[in-house]
Amino acid sequence: MYQIMWPGKSNWPLWQRLLFRFFFVYFVLYVSPWQWLEIIPGVNYVTDYYSKFMDWLVNAANKNLFHVYKSLVPLNGSGDTSWAFIQLRLFLLIAAILVIIWSLLDSKRKQHNRLAYWFRIMLRYFIIINCFGYGFAKVFLSQMPFPNNSLMATSLGDLLPMRLSWAFMGASPTYEFFSGLMEVIAGVLLLFRRTATFGTLLAAGVFANVFVMNLGYDIPVKLFSAHLMIACLVLLSFEYRRVLNFLVSNRYAEQGNLYYIRYPKKWMRIATVTAKLLFIVFFVILGGYESYQSFVQRSKTPESKPIRSGLYDVTVFVKNGDTIPPLLYDTIRWRDIVFEKSGAGSVGTTDTLFWQRYRRGYFRSKVDTVKKEIEFSKNNPAFETFKLFTLQYEIPDSNRIILKGKIRNDSVYTVLQRSKRHFQLAEKQFHWLSEYNR
Repeated sequence: MYQIMWPGKSNWPLWQRLLFRFFFVYFVLYVSPWQWLEIIPGVNYVTDYYSKFMDWLVNAANKNLFHVYKSLVPLNGSGDTSWAFIQLRLFLLIAAILVIIWSLLDSKRKQHNRLAYWFRIMLRYFIIINCFGYGFAKVFLSQMPFPNNSLMATSLGDLLPMRLSWAFMGASPTYEFFSGLMEVIAGVLLLFRRTATFGTLLAAGVFANVFVMNLGYDIPVKLFSAHLMIACLVLLSFEYRRVLNFLVSNRYAEQGNLYYIRYPKKWMRIATVTAKLLFIVFFVILGGYESYQSFVQRSKTPESKPIRSGLYDVTVFVKNGDTIPPLLYDTIRWRDIVFEKSGAGSVGTTDTLFWQRYRRGYFRSKVDTVKKEIEFSKNNPAFETFKLFTLQYEIPDSNRIILKGKIRNDSVYTVLQRSKRHFQLAEKQFHWLSEYNR
């Protein structure tokens, strides 16, 4: 009977076997490749059950084993919540325990070539999924959008490091596109056995940069980006001699064979090709198409009517019949207001009625042209919508809006004047020739 020849040495040192077992258990837990099934319609119930079980397990570990936090904040826009750090501890502990048990029960085994092959496949496709996911998001300029008027109206010193980094990336669509293109190219190279090592090297550089950026700008995806970088390094560790010979020692590098195996039966070969084609369809083609559709949808966002988007100065603000001068801001006096095309917006105020960010109050707006009303609302961290208040509006001319109504129990009358403020960042300037430092 023909046997599959799994690539690798016939005898591994003990330290290699122990390290492999630890990383194998840990990354199987972390990657959870069965969760990839959620992209297939009709089988997402599998991942739903797993997610509920994992949530219960992490919370139980915190409460009964680690005793670190009184309560856990689940994953939200941040990937570095207390829940994520308890999961990290739990996976490390499980991996350490299972390595001991595995080593005691399987002490005579001298190598894990077959398991290592599938482990490399899992890590490789884990990296590929994220290369295309994050890459397409940047290529189609959706991960870091160009700074909107609300962000333009925010003082630079008020921005947190993460928001500054987002503005830095989004302010240059060219640079964001290039960053995403590098991730997509790395994903394409990783798809094929001949270029997998090159793709891993490129992905390692890309995700190392992402990880350091997350550290340097306090972006709350540090754990995840660290895992992507480490996954690349683990893959490279299987052929470190070959890589060092080529890149450092200037020596002959033998042909790589980590992903080359010959399946003895025809159905096996058909199955592997079919699985790869399905992967490309679901994660590459459909994923890229969804990102493109999102890009097209954003580019077609119509101008809000009759409320024109833009920045407005609050020239008159009357509260309960008293006119509040521009320099006497209290918690409800507005300095300016921004209406975005998307229906979002912000007010220059410290009023905690709004969602506060960088000394501006953020809101969502919905215009009723029949009643001539604007409904203001906000979203909480769980993305639930709460109505704030409704104001009547008048539009005397194309540059002025009058709002009146009640905020809390206070009657408010305000006049908005379209601002003449000019944001140079919005000009997207570029100069080959610069006679001085701009």
